[in-house]
Amino acid sequence: MAEIALRHVTKRYGSTVALSDLSMTVPDGAFVVLLGPTGAGKTTLLRLVSGLEAPDAGDVLIGGQRVNGMTPAQRNLAMVFQQYSLYPHMTVRENLAFPLRSPLLRTPPAEIARKVNEVAAMLQITHKLDNEATALSGGEMQRVSIGRALVRQPAAYLMDEPLSSLDAKLRADLRVELKSIQGQSGATFLYVTHDQVEAMTMSTNVGVLDRGRLVQFGTPREVYEQPVNVYVATRLGQPRINVLPAALFGGAPPGAVSIGLRPEQIVQGEGEASFVTRVEHLGDQTRLHLSFRDHDIVTITDAHTPLCAGDMVKIRPERPHHFDAAGDLIA
Repeated sequence: MAEIALRHVTKRYGSTVALSDLSMTVPDGAFVVLLGPTGAGKTTLLRLVSGLEAPDAGDVLIGGQRVNGMTPAQRNLAMVFQQYSLYPHMTVRENLAFPLRSPLLRTPPAEIARKVNEVAAMLQITHKLDNEATALSGGEMQRVSIGRALVRQPAAYLMDEPLSSLDAKLRADLRVELKSIQGQSGATFLYVTHDQVEAMTMSTNVGVLDRGRLVQFGTPREVYEQPVNVYVATRLGQPRINVLPAALFGGAPPGAVSIGLRPEQIVQGEGEASFVTRVEHLGDQTRLHLSFRDHDIVTITDAHTPLCAGDMVKIRPERPHHFDAAGDLIA
């Protein structure tokens, strides 16, 4: 496997700056997730690393080697796209085996069969191996697409929202499976998503992008617990962080304009009274929608709470985040 590094990379499409002077290192053997909304530059970054696009400025390095002039094939990377990249005239078995039949790899037939069967079992598609690719459901097609990458041993795996088209249960299963594969193999993963659950549960490091800039890079816990600004704070966490006027509770530090409260930073049963506007029972937890001094707040409580709409509950903040006028965290 290999470290991936970007050094002061800029990419423009006409007057649009997709990436701006971006520097980032994906450590060898790390599972790095790029998080951000549509237009943040996630896929552009992935395409620059893969060689499908060339940077207007800066360098891309893989394993310490500058690869700006190399083709995608020369970079020895395996890619999984959001859209299925299968050969429709081939069976599932043939699609999975295709990368291993490359003249560059020269994989023996017995080894091809072993790897295909191993990956098919892992992705729960063994019973589909002799089906035509066109006879599969959307979720099955994406599993085969992921399998085409996993049968290889590339320098790194690049994945562009590979689970977005799958149903909730399969998505959850494959999150666990991909993380397990990465942990056992020590492979380097660079993974793009807008799904914060994937970022929190799969990654060793999260890179949060905003309009072509890397805003924060760290472990999921670091990014969640110490977001550098309001934008990053809203990228992770369900329910989303409550961003409220700093003076709402009092005790704000000098320069604070807003206060950020995650559900676990709201203590119930103490403090000042708030009005319960809605109760959402989700099985393992219950979400409370509160009105406090004309401001909406969402928090969580015990799954079996007797609270209902119209009740009053006391709340107070504990270890809140404070942000200045620019939205930056006040230490």
